[in-house]
Amino acid sequence: MNTNSSPKTSMLFLPLLLTSFLVSPAIAQNATDTFDWSSLKPSANLSWVPCNSIFQCARLEVPLDYASPSLGTAAIAVVRLPANVSTSSSAYRGPILFNPGGPGGTGVEALVAFAPRFPALFGSQYDFVSFDPRGVGVSTPPVSLFGSPVERALWDAGSFPTSLNASSDSTALVRSWGLAQVQGEVAAERDKTGILKYVTTDNVARDMLVITQQMGFPKLKYYGLSYGSVLGATFAALFPDKVDRMILDADLSVQASSADAALQTFFTSCAAAGPSTCPFANNKKNTPEQLAARLTALTNAVRKQPVPVATPAGYGLVDYSLLRSAIYDSISSPFDTFPTLAKALADLEKGDGAALFAIEAEPLFQCGNNDPDFSGAGVAIGCGDAAEVHDSLEELGTFYRKAAKVSQFAEFLVGMRRVTCSGWKVYRQDRFKGPLPVVKTSFPILFVSNTADPITSKAGCVNIVADKVLGNSPGPPPHRALKTISKFPGSVLLTQDCPGHTSISATSRCTLGAFAAYMLNGTLPHPGTVCPVDQELFGTE
Repeated sequence: MNTNSSPKTSMLFLPLLLTSFLVSPAIAQNATDTFDWSSLKPSANLSWVPCNSIFQCARLEVPLDYASPSLGTAAIAVVRLPANVSTSSSAYRGPILFNPGGPGGTGVEALVAFAPRFPALFGSQYDFVSFDPRGVGVSTPPVSLFGSPVERALWDAGSFPTSLNASSDSTALVRSWGLAQVQGEVAAERDKTGILKYVTTDNVARDMLVITQQMGFPKLKYYGLSYGSVLGATFAALFPDKVDRMILDADLSVQASSADAALQTFFTSCAAAGPSTCPFANNKKNTPEQLAARLTALTNAVRKQPVPVATPAGYGLVDYSLLRSAIYDSISSPFDTFPTLAKALADLEKGDGAALFAIEAEPLFQCGNNDPDFSGAGVAIGCGDAAEVHDSLEELGTFYRKAAKVSQFAEFLVGMRRVTCSGWKVYRQDRFKGPLPVVKTSFPILFVSNTADPITSKAGCVNIVADKVLGNSPGPPPHRALKTISKFPGSVLLTQDCPGHTSISATSRCTLGAFAAYMLNGTLPHPGTVCPVDQELFGTE
């Protein structure tokens, strides 16, 4: 494989401003959606109104079931940052739809946070558009498994262990399986609007086509992250002649070795950096193997005796589940989180769990908010989307034990998702189940994959969805992405040489330049292109 520099584009000079574009996988916190969506009547057309300062909002009415429009409608919340040119101008290039991932992620919140950065990459001649998928966020009807935040908090308090390895016996798996059956029963019983059957990825892909066509364009321009890559691939399979430009960043499917490889970068980079920038390296002669052994010893110690934490911001136990979850979550965005993790692990070795607890701690629940809870959309989409999972407890145990032999992170990568979906009851029989057919899209797709992407989503069955829809098998990210690309002849894979989930986990001018060249000029990177990143995990002494 060859490494190429950023592709050139005559339409956009890539200034240093690009280094600040999408450098964190977390949604930015400096802007939120404050628009009163209930004040806007749904319409079969996109009737834009001003909202959120520089944005425009609309509620698009679409069929719940495209095969049976008489069954009712859903209202999709759509937001756009308008182009800085007139829509009647020859310079206007139409909408780019953006999906931040999930399933269950809110595109409205993501765009309000991210959109001001998009023109620096793609140019101001585009509308930048996103939406809350059906059942999600402010789109209606919402998916609501719980009647209120209070009920949700009570469920969470006694719910699934974060780690299936939380106990030395089978208690964690047994309890998780039992609660999954309860959750599935409750969801089916409370689905009064009938929305659960229709939140599937294929319907969301159809909604995207309607949004694009309502904006006056016959073909889709699209940028999808994480689960958004599954959504984009599904769109391309259903509507291959409707693809204008499509960037699919992080091919979501089961992987094992990649998560372990991402953790290994913590040990190697920490040892190389030394104690001045990586506190977990307690001397300059630490080897990666020594750091790995110390983390194993620390994990075993916490399993035997959790560390109590009581701070003004919150209180609880740093137990095995919390420690493992903090480690796994950190390897999804290592350039942002490894320094924090290193300091927290060093403190924990000394008996101080406050920093480690803060990584995973949620705000303490406060009574007084009795609004409906809409946090179940991710489970509904993930579990109701592809092949049905009806494993018995015995079958799940066998499946998990086999997976645990492949990766130390099997508890997050495959275990919990498959357990969660084992109790799901609501399916639409004519949904698109995959695998993807081989289709020639009207324009080649640009796929993007990191060399060690651990997959971060732990809610629902994203990996099951991706395996069944994309037809992938376990393996390192480039291998899986290439298998997906084989379904779309002419498309190209760009590999970003770093750990982390999606290319936005690190800054790479090479990657951003390739995005701009593709979207603006239709120029694909050369096959085999590997982009370096412009960051170091810890730095050096």
